Amino acid sequence: MAVLNRFWPHDKRRTHNDLIGWQLSVLGTTYAVILGFMLYAVWTSFGAAERNVAREASALVNVYELASGLAPEDAEKLKSLTQRYCEAVLHFEWREMDANVRPQETHAIIQQMWAALMESRAAGQREQLAEDHTLSELDSLAKYRRIRLVDMARRLPGVLWFTLLVGAVVTIASSWMFGAESRTFHAFQVSVLTIVIAITLAAIADINRPFQGTVHVSDFAFRQAQAKMTGN
Repeated sequence: MAVLNRFWPHDKRRTHNDLIGWQLSVLGTTYAVILGFMLYAVWTSFGAAERNVAREASALVNVYELASGLAPEDAEKLKSLTQRYCEAVLHFEWREMDANVRPQETHAIIQQMWAALMESRAAGQREQLAEDHTLSELDSLAKYRRIRLVDMARRLPGVLWFTLLVGAVVTIASSWMFGAESRTFHAFQVSVLTIVIAITLAAIADINRPFQGTVHVSDFAFRQAQAKMTGN
């Protein structure tokens, strides 16, 4: 703004305020729609990631509870594996996802769960029914885990970030063009616009990483699952 005022004084720009206002109105409205849509999109993805974690924890508890219907030896083994799975998520995987490292601990545990179920032999109809339901929940658990890892790696495409950043620069630069009588008031208005856009972009960047950053998916669902399995 200082450079613009030096080479094109504000009193000479004042005659173009109508044209500048029309241009800024169209440009600002267009950019506001883009910005709002991007914020909505990342928040929707964040909510989906949060719900998926809750489903994963719920499937884990279901496997634990259904294991009670299996033969005692198989039930004990499967319950131990579900508790190990929960501990691995809470003590290792959440920190690894926060560091943007792909977690692997629960993959090996799920493989052991599958093996334990495949090796179990149902002695009656009750155990067979429990085994079938446990297999179904274990399949859901594996699916929700895969989705969690995909959500961890998902980001807005670079072309959308290019659109957001270029739109921010052009919109803010266009607000410099007004020929206001008070330079101080004009600077204040431009500063407020810049702050609002910057905060919104920062929010999009943070929410865009559902398992990292200031705002991230909580491990509360797994803590609840652990409390249910341990009886606390």
